[in-house]
Amino acid sequence: MNKDRQNLEKLIEQLLIEIGEDPKREGLLKTPSRVAAAWEFLANGYQRDINSIINDAIFKESYDEMVTVRDIEFFSLCEHHLLPFFGKAHVAYIPDGKIIGLSKIPRIVEMFGRRLQVQERMTKEIAETLNDVLQPKGVAVVLEGRHLCMQMRGVEKKNSYATTSFMVGLFREDARTRKEFLDIISMKN
Repeated sequence: MNKDRQNLEKLIEQLLIEIGEDPKREGLLKTPSRVAAAWEFLANGYQRDINSIINDAIFKESYDEMVTVRDIEFFSLCEHHLLPFFGKAHVAYIPDGKIIGLSKIPRIVEMFGRRLQVQERMTKEIAETLNDVLQPKGVAVVLEGRHLCMQMRGVEKKNSYATTSFMVGLFREDARTRKEFLDIISMKN
């Protein structure tokens, strides 16, 4: 076990003590190890980089119509309360001579989701990353998220969700392009 993992387990054990629990209780004996492993997974977006995710999956192509991947499930952690938020991402771009392997788009969403986040920044990071790597005619990202920090504490609004969008290029400049994207992501399966 590495030193970082040991430190994380000690922090979890101390947290259990601070909230009034006994980390030596049978049900909690392995909790520090389990929670440390969970956090390593949930925060692994910090160890990922865009080049290894894309892995040379950008291709020259003359296609110049909208490419949309919708209903990408995402999970993240609110940086304010360390509680989960989760939902669906909808991502589109209009190529300008280059396309990206379709599986790379959900991987980009996941990379940013596996960090402490606010939904607004995550939306922008996804859009700006695609814009940087493809230099397309436009990029649009919409995230719909359910936030446990809002649903199980605070205002306790269990049926609420947040929608954020970030658009660049044609999606921002051309109302018809933006409407086409919004219509596509509104379609029922």
